Amino acid sequence: MKKIKRIEHPLAQHSLSILRNQQTRTEAFQRHTAIVSQILIMEATRDLLVQEIDIETPLTPTVGHQILDSLVFVPVLRAGISMLVSARSFLPWAPVGFIGLERDESTASAHEYYQKFPDDLHDKHVLILDPMLATGGSLVDTIAALKKKSAQVISVVCIVSAPEGIEFIQYKYPNVQIYTAAIDSHLNEKKYIVPGLGDFGDRYFGT
Repeated sequence: MKKIKRIEHPLAQHSLSILRNQQTRTEAFQRHTAIVSQILIMEATRDLLVQEIDIETPLTPTVGHQILDSLVFVPVLRAGISMLVSARSFLPWAPVGFIGLERDESTASAHEYYQKFPDDLHDKHVLILDPMLATGGSLVDTIAALKKKSAQVISVVCIVSAPEGIEFIQYKYPNVQIYTAAIDSHLNEKKYIVPGLGDFGDRYFGT
């Protein structure tokens, strides 16, 4: 598979197993979502541009490094908010855009109900945050919306992905990089990821 990177860090795989377990309660689900998200976001930001800066340690002047202001986070509402918490803990200065997409359970299609992006995306690296990549429809719609706002460099960060969704994104946008902690078996007849972990938003927010 092109432009897909599965992150197999032991801490991520441990926390992912806890997320999959149907006995995991909301508090633990939230805590381990944060762990997996942090590991994925660290990997997705590995190639961020930095510049050298002069700093003073308690002992002597030295040269340090500062991340250039080149990153934008875009969580897909509502489940993407769970990953934004971790993203902002690393990079609190990074602008955040939002897109709201609601899935129709009868058709498995999503319709947009909200959109708010920062200006000047053409020179930014946009990280789309969505824990579950199932059919790929919502993420393809999000990428299309960002493209209309002149975004050029876009990556997708998901906790669990289905092959069908990966294939759809790669067909529509072959230059978009996908980072995920798991590539699961398939989608069932209701378009849920198998083995998956159920409805991520319901489990994270306790609804």
